[in-house]
Amino acid sequence: MIASLGRMAVSVLVAAATGVLIVAVSIAPFLSPQWVAFEQARSGSAGLTGYTPAELRTATDSILHDLVLGPPNFDVAIAGHAVLSERERAHERDVRDVFARFYLAAGLALVILVLAAIWRRRPLPWSAIRGGALVVAGGVLLLGVVATLSFDRAFAVFHEIFFAPGTGEFDPLTSRLVQIFPDQFWSDTSIVAAALIFVLSAVVATVAGRRAAAARRREVAARSSAQRSVSPEPAR
Repeated sequence: MIASLGRMAVSVLVAAATGVLIVAVSIAPFLSPQWVAFEQARSGSAGLTGYTPAELRTATDSILHDLVLGPPNFDVAIAGHAVLSERERAHERDVRDVFARFYLAAGLALVILVLAAIWRRRPLPWSAIRGGALVVAGGVLLLGVVATLSFDRAFAVFHEIFFAPGTGEFDPLTSRLVQIFPDQFWSDTSIVAAALIFVLSAVVATVAGRRAAAARRREVAARSSAQRSVSPEPAR
């Protein structure tokens, strides 16, 4: 009974770790300056801010640096004027805290999978990995339907979950933060990120499913071989 509960706990941990790592790996590319610059060009950030392309790059790269690497000052200035207000800087610090906690969880998830892989007493629980990937894929599909029906509401709910009420609300006519990262930027990025998460989840689920099936076949063959070796020979 205790051993069964232990295996179940390990399977749940491995499944959860798989899901967290899939999401972490999938969203990492969207924090790169290359993606941000590409999507800003599509969404017209330069025109909204009134910055030159070079000024927009300076402001954006500094914000990304503070978000990903820190320290979280978010105090970039263009032509001697601060790009972000204090309220906007406070929100970006909150965003960085969320990212830091999530990637700390991703690091813990990686440790869990490594420990599961090197635990010699049991094979890697591929069924749990497959289950975690399928849960993520299903969650992305569900969120995709919700976002398609009302992206603005879904985006607002996201902020309500992770941030204090009202701290993520800014006027797009006056907020540099919203002009640098406008609604189209977020909607396009969300769509592509969701697609990447789904594809990666499907790949992981497929590979893990095949490995799990192969492991079951080996286990059945080993049991059959063991049974034959201990079975008494028929009387002659």
